[in-house]
Amino acid sequence: MASRVALLLAMCVLPAMVVAIRPAKNPFTVQGRVYCDLCRAGFETTATTYIAGAEVMLQCKSRVSNEVVYTKKGWTDSTGTYTINVDEDHSDQVCNAKLLSSPHPRCKHATPGRDEALVILTRNNGIASDNRFANAMGFMSEDVASGCAEILKQYEEFDNEN
Repeated sequence: MASRVALLLAMCVLPAMVVAIRPAKNPFTVQGRVYCDLCRAGFETTATTYIAGAEVMLQCKSRVSNEVVYTKKGWTDSTGTYTINVDEDHSDQVCNAKLLSSPHPRCKHATPGRDEALVILTRNNGIASDNRFANAMGFMSEDVASGCAEILKQYEEFDNEN
């Protein structure tokens, strides 16, 4: 009798334990870009360049205690794009991609308000894809590049048309 109970327990409990501790089959892929704002406009313009080798961090905090519970770093490739794979679902947490550093000699200061981007990392929200795209984050140039006055004037004209 005891051996049957042990066998039944092994057949029911062990598979459930394996499924519970195994990481997700399809990890989330967080992707975003990091740019250099040569015009110091506070947003991407036609003068914007993308930074290779910038360091970013994905950070998740508990909604209740605001304590950091998960971090993972990533770096941008030659196109200024970073990709961070995340195995776990973070449905009870607030996750943000954040700028850490820039190797660009003229773009070292993070643009206020564009230095982090919210990322939703749960499958319980109706999004079918495992890909998550973060808004672009940027660093500001130390000085304004030539030609920026004309570029910003174009944006002003677009705004006046509406």
